[in-house]
Amino acid sequence: MLTHTRGPFERVTYSSEVRTSARATSAAAQLAMIKRVCMSAVTILAAGTVLAAILALKVAIYLPRFIHH
Repeated sequence: MLTHTRGPFERVTYSSEVRTSARATSAAAQLAMIKRVCMSAVTILAAGTVLAAILALKVAIYLPRFIHH
């Protein structure tokens, strides 16, 4: 029941179509992972930029008050 119908030393033939679809699936998964990493990096950079802008605005508002008094 679990034995092969071919002899013990014959190679199993594979369709090139199956290999191509497996590579395409693997490539699509890797591309999705790269996109996810890039989007995370862009999100972190955007959050850092917003934080730096808020700090710069606070310094621009409060610094003149400390210099004049």
